[in-house]
Amino acid sequence: MIAAIYARYSSDNQREESIDAQVRAINEYAQRNGYSIVKIYSDEARSATTDNRPQFLQMMKDSALGLFNAVIVHKLDRFSRDRYDSAFYKRQLKKNGVKLISVLENLDDSPESIILESVLEGMAEYYSANLAREVMKGMKETALQCRHNGGTPPLGYDVLPDKSYSINESEARIVRTIFEMYASGHSYSEIIDTMNREGYKSKSGRSFGKNSLHDILRNEKYTGTYIFNRTVSKAGGKRNNHSSKSDIDIIRVENGMPAIISKELWNEVSKKMNGNKRARAANSAKENYLLSGLVFCGVCGGSFAGNRKFSGRNKNLYVTYECTTRKRKRTCCMKSIEKNFIENLVIDQLLTDIFAPDAIERIADRIAEYAKTRTSEISKNIREYENELAGIQTQISNTVNAIANGMFHPSMKQKMDELEARKSALVIRIEEAKRQAEINSPSRDFIRSYLEQDSDIKNKSPEDQKRIIQTYVVKIIVYNDRIDTYTIVDFDGGGEGSRTPVRNHILKNFYGCSL
Repeated sequence: MIAAIYARYSSDNQREESIDAQVRAINEYAQRNGYSIVKIYSDEARSATTDNRPQFLQMMKDSALGLFNAVIVHKLDRFSRDRYDSAFYKRQLKKNGVKLISVLENLDDSPESIILESVLEGMAEYYSANLAREVMKGMKETALQCRHNGGTPPLGYDVLPDKSYSINESEARIVRTIFEMYASGHSYSEIIDTMNREGYKSKSGRSFGKNSLHDILRNEKYTGTYIFNRTVSKAGGKRNNHSSKSDIDIIRVENGMPAIISKELWNEVSKKMNGNKRARAANSAKENYLLSGLVFCGVCGGSFAGNRKFSGRNKNLYVTYECTTRKRKRTCCMKSIEKNFIENLVIDQLLTDIFAPDAIERIADRIAEYAKTRTSEISKNIREYENELAGIQTQISNTVNAIANGMFHPSMKQKMDELEARKSALVIRIEEAKRQAEINSPSRDFIRSYLEQDSDIKNKSPEDQKRIIQTYVVKIIVYNDRIDTYTIVDFDGGGEGSRTPVRNHILKNFYGCSL
């Protein structure tokens, strides 16, 4: 089988050569298991909590070209420490016919492995979040002193050697002009035209755009209020300057830095922006389709995709999943199905079949037993490797003694080289196997608590709901009179999934095609 390697290291207490160590271990694994490596992708000093990794994204693009059948990583957290991103990209690889393989976890495609893999990803995500909390502690101490916490200071400010802020008067004039023009009713386009005409540039030396204007107009620091930890992160770790955290998480120090604009001007601009935001939101709502890639047509076998459409005499909004074959070719008469109905149906099934207290206990027992079996197999391998290593060491010692006693022959050097190479390979295997045993041994309590944290799926964010659904649901098939839902586990052994009548929730004659 043809495979690619993906290796990554971040700057948190890792040496640069760790990528080389990962590649070396993966090559050893590939040789052992009959994989032919055709390409190596590696990202240096990149965090796995974000998909802002050039080589990773290139690998995902290449996976669609048929260049390889598998991607091998040293450990799952090299692929991603974010469960939402991990589920999304693994599904993309699967869609492209590419298998993700971990050297240390060495999991298969069984339901137990899939859930255990999700548990291990949860452990990696916890580690990453814990590390981020420790880093944040130090940054908050700096913030409470109203010091610069890294990155580029806002337009209008310079950072002094003691990390305090001072006003850059030439830039501050630009900031005041932007606020005063917006407060006077000028549009973003008019402000940008003025900036360009006067030759004004942003802090990075670029021309102003709508996003850079928005960030300036929303930056309360210009009133002299020091702000830290305001912006939230999008899924994937990217900053979202248009969204703020709750007040309890934000450090705000009045008069913590020199002011460029007055509080009155700030309040006037904020009032205008909030009014415009409400008006835009009414006309630009977006949908998050939780079942993307999971829903299929029971009539033609094609996939379903989300659709948002205004229809009818009163132009009512219909948010649905619809058969893509019907939409593209008009050769299928399957009706669309209401988005909320089918998503709630799937969530209700997960609550009954997987997240009910008795179901969690059964699943935890089974996954813990599976993990224990995996650890037992690994322990057996360790003993075999250690026995072979002891034999190799004996041969090396005997050869050295023979040479010391004058029994040297040129063939002995070749033999010693072979023994030393085999010894090095066994040492690596033993170390990897010991790490495998440690990694694959989450306690039953941890597994249960991991499942329980997803059991309030109805109260989760849409991103988390989607991640949970994509983890546990394999396929959803929509027929004219029912929906069949298949999850990755069926502990009763039936294997037929859940069947729900849906006649009243199929949108009749949505496209005017009668069955």
